[in-house]
Amino acid sequence: MSQKKQQLINFDFEKNFKHEDFYISKSNQHILDLFNLWPKWEKNFLNISGENYSGKSHLIDIFIKKYNGIKFDTNDFNEQCLAEIKVHQNIILEDLTKNVNQKMLFSLYNIVEQDNKYLIITSLKPIVEIKFDLADLVSRSKNFLLQSIDKPDDELMFALIIKNLSDRQISIEKKLVNYIIKRIDRSYGKIFDFIYKIDEMSLKKKKPIDLKIIKEVLGE
Repeated sequence: MSQKKQQLINFDFEKNFKHEDFYISKSNQHILDLFNLWPKWEKNFLNISGENYSGKSHLIDIFIKKYNGIKFDTNDFNEQCLAEIKVHQNIILEDLTKNVNQKMLFSLYNIVEQDNKYLIITSLKPIVEIKFDLADLVSRSKNFLLQSIDKPDDELMFALIIKNLSDRQISIEKKLVNYIIKRIDRSYGKIFDFIYKIDEMSLKKKKPIDLKIIKEVLGE
């Protein structure tokens, strides 16, 4: 393979990586636009939903870096957390599921409302689609601004593939990336599963990624 083909592609998409390599695209721009309007939101409650690897946590980190706040993982949310939020204006609860302590979540909602704070919750699906057992939570969930991270467009898929392969010191031709994009599911999870398999295959074969290896990973 020629030296030209072995070199890592250096495309203009790099200029779109902001805040520690977060790639801004049509899939997530609307959420960043909403962040820029803080604190002039219509409501004090925001739910950001999106599949795994779609960048929810990265968006939260961008928000906290700009406006400050405290964040908790749903699985670790307890009474001590409720005490900690008193001195914070922005509270973030990540990876919400039905398994959350629903009474605790209801208490959190009330504190945010009473003290005029802001609450951002991330989840795989919109909070209004989570079937809470607590009727009060079902009602409260309707008071959230709902923002979902869209499926990745071609531009974002291209950037994610190149960036993640680059992080693994794997070089690839542009035409091969376009080949992948046309054949892989438009899903963040599928993209990162593909990256993982390509990385494994690259280490196993100890050779540059070519069309044959890509077809093998794609199961063609």
